[in-house]
Amino acid sequence: MRAPLWLRDLAGAWIFYSVLPAWPGLKPRFERIARFAPWIGLVLGGLQSFLWLVLIRADWPTSAVTLLVIGLGAWLSGGLHLDGLMDTADGLAAGRERCLQAMDDSCVGASGVQALLVVVLLQIASLLRLGSLAPLALLIAAFWGRCAPLWAMARFFYLREGQAGTASFHRRYRKGWQEALPACLVLLLALTVVPSLMIVGWPSQMVLMAGIGVGVLPAFLVPELLGRRLGGHSGDSYGASVVLVETITLLLLAVLLPAG
Repeated sequence: MRAPLWLRDLAGAWIFYSVLPAWPGLKPRFERIARFAPWIGLVLGGLQSFLWLVLIRADWPTSAVTLLVIGLGAWLSGGLHLDGLMDTADGLAAGRERCLQAMDDSCVGASGVQALLVVVLLQIASLLRLGSLAPLALLIAAFWGRCAPLWAMARFFYLREGQAGTASFHRRYRKGWQEALPACLVLLLALTVVPSLMIVGWPSQMVLMAGIGVGVLPAFLVPELLGRRLGGHSGDSYGASVVLVETITLLLLAVLLPAG
């Protein structure tokens, strides 16, 4: 029996968005993988959260755990989004006329290095502030970060028209609002089922629900602002959107939630 197309797309997303081993016995398809990126984000964020909990129970200092968790996240994604962040930063610094040329350059410029440094420092500070709430924050940030490209695909044209590329590939096979259905399903379950299963008081459930919703604004605003500044989107700016939304979401959670 042949696997349904959506399951093959999910298997393709698993391969494309992570370095995790491919699923045995299932031929992946890559036509509509972007819709499942938030699901893959939950898996990667879940692995980061698991590492955090294991090391904390092993009496590792929080500072060391924070660095290892951030390193694990970079490795699990194959550096795909961080590379996009650095290329996009270089493109923005080069100006509209030389933007694509700078983004295509295999050498990383000063702006790219600075962007990476700022992002990593903000993530470290946020996770240190969150403390015991960091595992939950990692899940939320990973989910919303990978929702951001869905908005970019829906709103903006491909920067390199007539050329093959990640952004062109995603836009060619997307089917409008249906691409957001898997992410909406996760969000619906998170806001309804998860709080009801938790044996905590109503105030704690309200904090949880508010925390889950924190990333919605960055997930729309970051790709929107990047798209307007660049005049469109590319695979690099999709990756930049993921990293920036993750970082902003972690920072907002660190500011709004009580210290863990």
